[in-house]
Amino acid sequence: MYNGILLLLLAEFTFALSTVFGKLVTNNSDIGGIQITFVRFAIGTLVTGLFMLLSRRSFRPNNLRQVVLRAVFNVTAVMLFFGGLQYTTVTNANMLNMTYPAFVFLLAPFINAEKTRLRNIFYLLLTMAGVYLVVAPDFRNVNPGDLLSLASGLVAGFGIPFLREARKYDSSEVIVFYLMLFGCLMSGVFLMWDCSVPRGMVAVYLLLSGVSAALGQVLITIGYRYIEAAAGSLVSSSRIIFAGIMGVIIFADPFTAPILTGALLILLSLMGVGGLWEKAGDWIKRRFGAA
Repeated sequence: MYNGILLLLLAEFTFALSTVFGKLVTNNSDIGGIQITFVRFAIGTLVTGLFMLLSRRSFRPNNLRQVVLRAVFNVTAVMLFFGGLQYTTVTNANMLNMTYPAFVFLLAPFINAEKTRLRNIFYLLLTMAGVYLVVAPDFRNVNPGDLLSLASGLVAGFGIPFLREARKYDSSEVIVFYLMLFGCLMSGVFLMWDCSVPRGMVAVYLLLSGVSAALGQVLITIGYRYIEAAAGSLVSSSRIIFAGIMGVIIFADPFTAPILTGALLILLSLMGVGGLWEKAGDWIKRRFGAA
Protein backbone atom coordinates (compact mmCIF):
# COMPACT_ATOMS: atom_id res chain seq x y z
CA MET A 1 0.00 0.00 0.00
CA TYR A 2 2.86 2.39 0.76
CA ASN A 3 4.27 1.88 -2.73
CA GLY A 4 0.87 2.83 -4.11
CA ILE A 5 0.68 5.95 -1.96
CA LEU A 6 4.13 7.14 -3.05
CA LEU A 7 3.42 6.53 -6.73
CA LEU A 8 0.07 8.33 -6.55
CA LEU A 9 1.64 11.31 -4.78
CA LEU A 10 4.24 11.57 -7.54
CA ALA A 11 1.49 11.21 -10.14
CA GLU A 12 -0.56 14.03 -8.65
CA PHE A 13 2.50 16.30 -8.49
CA THR A 14 3.11 15.82 -12.20
CA PHE A 15 -0.60 16.29 -12.96
CA ALA A 16 -0.58 19.60 -11.06
CA LEU A 17 2.55 20.63 -12.95
CA SER A 18 0.80 19.80 -16.21
CA THR A 19 -2.12 22.10 -15.35
CA VAL A 20 0.27 24.94 -14.57
CA PHE A 21 1.94 24.60 -17.96
CA GLY A 22 -1.48 24.28 -19.55
CA LYS A 23 -2.65 27.50 -17.92
CA LEU A 24 0.49 29.27 -19.15
CA VAL A 25 -0.44 28.12 -22.66
CA THR A 26 -4.02 29.42 -22.51
CA ASN A 27 -2.92 32.67 -20.82
CA ASN A 28 -0.40 33.48 -23.53
CA SER A 29 -2.13 32.23 -26.69
CA ASP A 30 -5.45 31.35 -28.26
CA ILE A 31 -4.73 27.62 -27.93
CA GLY A 32 -7.62 25.84 -26.22
CA GLY A 33 -7.96 22.91 -23.87
CA ILE A 34 -8.65 20.40 -26.65
CA GLN A 35 -5.28 21.05 -28.26
CA ILE A 36 -3.52 20.69 -24.90
CA THR A 37 -5.35 17.39 -24.42
CA PHE A 38 -4.33 16.17 -27.88
CA VAL A 39 -0.64 16.94 -27.28
CA ARG A 40 -0.79 15.14 -23.94
CA PHE A 41 -2.20 11.96 -25.44
CA ALA A 42 -0.07 12.13 -28.60
CA ILE A 43 3.11 12.22 -26.51
CA GLY A 44 1.81 9.40 -24.35
CA THR A 45 0.92 7.26 -27.36
CA LEU A 46 4.39 7.75 -28.87
CA VAL A 47 6.27 7.00 -25.65
CA THR A 48 4.25 3.97 -24.54
CA GLY A 49 4.01 2.56 -28.06
CA LEU A 50 7.77 2.85 -28.58
CA PHE A 51 8.45 1.27 -25.20
CA MET A 52 6.20 -1.69 -25.96
CA LEU A 53 7.82 -2.21 -29.36
CA LEU A 54 11.37 -2.08 -28.00
CA SER A 55 10.53 -4.38 -25.09
CA ARG A 56 8.52 -6.68 -27.39
CA ARG A 57 5.39 -6.43 -25.27
CA SER A 58 2.10 -7.63 -26.68
CA PHE A 59 -0.41 -4.95 -27.71
CA ARG A 60 -3.30 -7.36 -27.27
CA PRO A 61 -5.33 -6.72 -24.10
CA ASN A 62 -6.61 -9.67 -22.08
CA ASN A 63 -9.82 -7.88 -21.13
CA LEU A 64 -10.65 -5.44 -23.89
CA ARG A 65 -13.88 -4.28 -22.26
CA GLN A 66 -12.22 -3.04 -19.06
CA VAL A 67 -9.38 -1.39 -20.97
CA VAL A 68 -11.79 0.44 -23.28
CA LEU A 69 -14.05 1.54 -20.42
CA ARG A 70 -11.05 2.91 -18.54
CA ALA A 71 -9.84 4.74 -21.63
CA VAL A 72 -13.20 6.27 -22.60
CA PHE A 73 -14.03 7.61 -19.14
CA ASN A 74 -10.53 8.92 -18.48
CA VAL A 75 -10.18 10.59 -21.86
CA THR A 76 -13.57 12.29 -21.50
CA ALA A 77 -12.63 13.50 -18.01
CA VAL A 78 -9.32 14.92 -19.26
CA MET A 79 -11.00 16.73 -22.15
CA LEU A 80 -13.54 18.28 -19.79
CA PHE A 81 -10.81 19.21 -17.32
CA PHE A 82 -8.54 21.03 -19.76
CA GLY A 83 -11.59 22.65 -21.33
CA GLY A 84 -12.48 23.99 -17.90
CA LEU A 85 -8.90 25.08 -17.21
CA GLN A 86 -9.16 27.40 -20.20
CA TYR A 87 -11.83 29.50 -18.45
CA THR A 88 -11.14 29.14 -14.73
CA THR A 89 -8.16 29.19 -12.37
CA VAL A 90 -5.67 26.40 -11.80
CA THR A 91 -6.87 26.00 -8.21
CA ASN A 92 -10.57 25.93 -9.06
CA ALA A 93 -10.08 23.49 -11.92
CA ASN A 94 -8.10 21.09 -9.74
CA MET A 95 -10.46 21.40 -6.77
CA LEU A 96 -13.59 20.69 -8.79
CA ASN A 97 -11.93 17.85 -10.64
CA MET A 98 -10.84 16.39 -7.29
CA THR A 99 -14.46 15.89 -6.25
CA TYR A 100 -14.15 12.53 -8.01
CA PRO A 101 -13.25 10.65 -4.78
CA ALA A 102 -16.85 11.15 -3.65
CA PHE A 103 -18.06 9.41 -6.80
CA VAL A 104 -15.41 6.68 -6.47
CA PHE A 105 -16.68 5.86 -2.98
CA LEU A 106 -20.18 5.50 -4.40
CA LEU A 107 -19.16 3.40 -7.40
CA ALA A 108 -16.30 1.20 -6.13
CA PRO A 109 -18.57 -1.20 -4.17
CA PHE A 110 -20.58 -1.90 -7.35
CA ILE A 111 -17.72 -2.03 -9.87
CA ASN A 112 -14.86 -3.42 -7.75
CA ALA A 113 -16.86 -5.19 -4.99
CA GLU A 114 -14.68 -3.31 -2.49
CA LYS A 115 -15.97 -2.61 0.98
CA THR A 116 -16.18 1.05 2.02
CA ARG A 117 -14.45 1.44 5.39
CA LEU A 118 -16.04 3.90 7.80
CA ARG A 119 -12.72 5.54 8.53
CA ASN A 120 -12.20 6.23 4.81
CA ILE A 121 -15.57 7.97 4.69
CA PHE A 122 -14.39 10.19 7.56
CA TYR A 123 -11.14 10.94 5.71
CA LEU A 124 -13.13 11.67 2.56
CA LEU A 125 -15.23 14.24 4.42
CA LEU A 126 -12.08 15.72 5.94
CA THR A 127 -10.49 15.95 2.50
CA MET A 128 -13.52 17.61 0.95
CA ALA A 129 -13.67 20.13 3.81
CA GLY A 130 -10.01 20.91 3.20
CA VAL A 131 -10.57 21.28 -0.53
CA TYR A 132 -13.43 23.70 0.07
CA LEU A 133 -11.28 25.85 2.37
CA VAL A 134 -8.39 25.87 -0.07
CA VAL A 135 -10.53 27.19 -2.93
CA ALA A 136 -13.40 28.97 -1.10
CA PRO A 137 -15.54 28.77 -4.27
CA ASP A 138 -18.25 31.29 -5.00
CA PHE A 139 -20.99 29.59 -7.03
CA ARG A 140 -23.29 32.62 -7.16
CA ASN A 141 -21.82 33.51 -10.53
CA VAL A 142 -21.44 30.28 -12.44
CA ASN A 143 -18.25 30.04 -14.49
CA PRO A 144 -18.43 27.65 -17.48
CA GLY A 145 -14.90 26.54 -16.62
CA ASP A 146 -16.05 25.53 -13.14
CA LEU A 147 -18.93 23.51 -14.58
CA LEU A 148 -16.64 21.70 -17.02
CA SER A 149 -14.13 20.96 -14.25
CA LEU A 150 -16.87 19.61 -11.99
CA ALA A 151 -18.16 17.44 -14.84
CA SER A 152 -14.63 16.09 -15.28
CA GLY A 153 -14.68 15.00 -11.63
CA LEU A 154 -17.95 13.14 -12.13
CA VAL A 155 -16.69 11.29 -15.21
CA ALA A 156 -13.32 10.54 -13.56
CA GLY A 157 -15.23 8.91 -10.72
CA PHE A 158 -16.15 6.13 -13.16
CA GLY A 159 -12.64 5.88 -14.60
CA ILE A 160 -10.80 4.97 -11.38
CA PRO A 161 -12.84 1.83 -10.53
CA PHE A 162 -12.49 0.63 -14.12
CA LEU A 163 -8.73 1.20 -13.89
CA ARG A 164 -8.69 -0.99 -10.79
CA GLU A 165 -10.56 -3.71 -12.70
CA ALA A 166 -8.37 -3.40 -15.78
CA ARG A 167 -5.23 -3.87 -13.67
CA LYS A 168 -6.52 -7.33 -12.65
CA TYR A 169 -6.16 -8.57 -16.21
CA ASP A 170 -3.69 -6.36 -18.08
CA SER A 171 -0.32 -4.75 -17.54
CA SER A 172 0.15 -1.05 -16.90
CA GLU A 173 1.79 -0.66 -20.30
CA VAL A 174 -1.23 -2.05 -22.19
CA ILE A 175 -3.72 0.04 -20.21
CA VAL A 176 -1.75 3.27 -20.63
CA PHE A 177 -1.10 2.66 -24.34
CA TYR A 178 -4.79 2.24 -25.19
CA LEU A 179 -5.70 5.15 -22.94
CA MET A 180 -3.26 7.38 -24.82
CA LEU A 181 -4.32 6.04 -28.21
CA PHE A 182 -8.04 6.56 -27.52
CA GLY A 183 -7.26 10.02 -26.15
CA CYS A 184 -5.28 10.96 -29.23
CA LEU A 185 -8.07 9.83 -31.54
CA MET A 186 -10.96 11.35 -29.56
CA SER A 187 -9.32 14.73 -29.00
CA GLY A 188 -8.01 14.72 -32.57
CA VAL A 189 -11.58 14.71 -33.90
CA PHE A 190 -12.47 17.84 -31.91
CA LEU A 191 -9.13 19.43 -32.79
CA MET A 192 -10.27 19.86 -36.38
CA TRP A 193 -12.40 22.81 -35.19
CA ASP A 194 -9.97 24.20 -32.60
CA CYS A 195 -6.34 24.18 -33.69
CA SER A 196 -3.60 26.84 -33.59
CA VAL A 197 0.13 26.75 -34.28
CA PRO A 198 2.13 27.23 -31.02
CA ARG A 199 5.12 29.56 -31.18
CA GLY A 200 8.08 30.36 -28.93
CA MET A 201 7.63 29.68 -25.23
CA VAL A 202 4.00 28.69 -25.79
CA ALA A 203 5.24 25.66 -27.74
CA VAL A 204 7.61 24.80 -24.88
CA TYR A 205 4.80 25.10 -22.29
CA LEU A 206 2.54 22.96 -24.46
CA LEU A 207 5.20 20.26 -24.75
CA LEU A 208 5.97 20.30 -21.01
CA SER A 209 2.26 20.09 -20.18
CA GLY A 210 1.93 17.01 -22.35
CA VAL A 211 5.07 15.31 -21.04
CA SER A 212 4.24 15.85 -17.36
CA ALA A 213 0.64 14.69 -17.86
CA ALA A 214 1.76 11.55 -19.68
CA LEU A 215 4.23 10.78 -16.88
CA GLY A 216 1.50 11.27 -14.29
CA GLN A 217 -0.76 8.83 -16.14
CA VAL A 218 1.93 6.16 -16.11
CA LEU A 219 2.56 6.65 -12.39
CA ILE A 220 -1.12 6.56 -11.41
CA THR A 221 -1.72 3.42 -13.48
CA ILE A 222 1.16 1.58 -11.80
CA GLY A 223 0.19 2.96 -8.39
CA TYR A 224 -3.28 1.46 -8.45
CA ARG A 225 -1.69 -1.97 -8.56
CA TYR A 226 -0.93 -1.57 -4.86
CA ILE A 227 -3.90 0.33 -3.46
CA GLU A 228 -7.69 0.09 -3.48
CA ALA A 229 -9.65 2.48 -5.69
CA ALA A 230 -11.36 4.31 -2.82
CA ALA A 231 -8.24 4.79 -0.69
CA GLY A 232 -6.20 5.74 -3.75
CA SER A 233 -8.68 8.42 -4.70
CA LEU A 234 -8.13 10.05 -1.31
CA VAL A 235 -4.36 10.06 -1.76
CA SER A 236 -4.90 11.71 -5.13
CA SER A 237 -6.46 14.67 -3.34
CA SER A 238 -2.90 15.81 -2.68
CA ARG A 239 -3.02 17.44 -6.11
CA ILE A 240 -4.88 20.31 -4.44
CA ILE A 241 -1.87 21.01 -2.24
CA PHE A 242 0.57 20.83 -5.13
CA ALA A 243 -1.62 23.01 -7.35
CA GLY A 244 -2.12 25.54 -4.55
CA ILE A 245 1.62 25.88 -3.90
CA MET A 246 2.38 26.21 -7.60
CA GLY A 247 -0.42 28.74 -7.99
CA VAL A 248 1.04 30.93 -5.23
CA ILE A 249 4.57 30.77 -6.65
CA ILE A 250 3.80 31.08 -10.36
CA PHE A 251 0.49 32.96 -10.57
CA ALA A 252 0.70 34.88 -7.28
CA ASP A 253 -2.48 33.31 -5.96
CA PRO A 254 -3.37 34.51 -2.44
CA PHE A 255 -2.20 32.32 0.47
CA THR A 256 -4.76 32.96 3.18
CA ALA A 257 -5.57 31.38 6.54
CA PRO A 258 -8.44 29.29 5.06
CA ILE A 259 -6.08 27.97 2.37
CA LEU A 260 -3.51 26.98 5.01
CA THR A 261 -6.21 25.36 7.16
CA GLY A 262 -7.57 23.43 4.20
CA ALA A 263 -4.10 22.21 3.26
CA LEU A 264 -3.56 20.93 6.81
CA LEU A 265 -6.91 19.08 6.76
CA ILE A 266 -5.98 17.39 3.50
CA LEU A 267 -2.58 16.40 4.87
CA LEU A 268 -4.22 14.92 7.99
CA SER A 269 -6.58 12.86 5.86
CA LEU A 270 -3.73 11.63 3.65
CA MET A 271 -1.79 10.51 6.73
CA GLY A 272 -4.90 8.73 7.94
CA VAL A 273 -5.28 6.87 4.65
CA GLY A 274 -1.63 5.82 4.87
CA GLY A 275 -2.24 4.30 8.31
CA LEU A 276 0.07 6.76 10.10
CA TRP A 277 -2.29 7.20 13.04
CA GLU A 278 -2.60 3.44 13.58
CA LYS A 279 1.19 3.01 13.42
CA ALA A 280 1.67 5.90 15.84
CA GLY A 281 -0.84 4.33 18.23
CA ASP A 282 0.92 0.97 18.05
CA TRP A 283 4.28 2.62 18.75
CA ILE A 284 2.88 4.45 21.79
CA LYS A 285 1.43 1.22 23.14
CA ARG A 286 4.71 -0.64 22.70
CA ARG A 287 6.80 2.19 24.09
CA PHE A 288 4.76 3.16 27.13
CA GLY A 289 2.99 -0.15 27.63
CA ALA A 290 6.30 -1.90 28.05
CA ALA A 291 7.40 0.79 30.49
